[in-house]
Amino acid sequence: MTSVLIIDDQPMQRFGFRMLLESQDDLRVAGEAGTGTDAVRLTAELAPDVALMDIRMPGMDGIEATRRIIAAGDRTKVLILTTFDLDEYAYAGLRAGASGFLVKDAQPEELLAGIRAVASGDAVVAPSLTRRLLDTYADRLPAPGESTDPAHDPRLAQLTEREREILTVIGQGWTNTEIAERLHLAESTVKTHVGRILAKTGVRDRVQAVILAYDTRLVKPS
Repeated sequence: MTSVLIIDDQPMQRFGFRMLLESQDDLRVAGEAGTGTDAVRLTAELAPDVALMDIRMPGMDGIEATRRIIAAGDRTKVLILTTFDLDEYAYAGLRAGASGFLVKDAQPEELLAGIRAVASGDAVVAPSLTRRLLDTYADRLPAPGESTDPAHDPRLAQLTEREREILTVIGQGWTNTEIAERLHLAESTVKTHVGRILAKTGVRDRVQAVILAYDTRLVKPS
């Protein structure tokens, strides 16, 4: 059973999400929050598997709430809902540590699949779309002088040469299938490498791995 905290400042929107989630045997609503402040508090109290996070809320917005939830180190994964599929809010949410984002007008089955994917540790943003986001807002990435040299970055120090190669192409938007085909590896081997990369670098999911590849300048914006 996956528990979900619904966070939105619109009561009718929360009601709709609740009705959808309660129709599923494997999902349950842990609670509801109408502000970012309440979202942070309830996440700490209820420890839901997934926080379904609205961005635009009065007071503390969803970006800051996401940042605080992730910084607390709890197991909760954040799935952000945004009005547009490519905007600065989605970018900021991913940088804050969200495991993905969906547009608010997504089909119910897409939302349910996204919640389940995030709960299982996957990311809900296609690698290529994550790269588009980062390329679009590349001016907000650390300047070369502010970022860590890949050769000395402690997050990369434990990676093997093959793992660093795979992290680089993850940052370039390659899927597991593409990595397997182009590097002549079994897809199961690629999945094992990706899992080890996440564990060694301490990043939460594939989206954050893409961001790490940018931050360390393994990949440079187009």
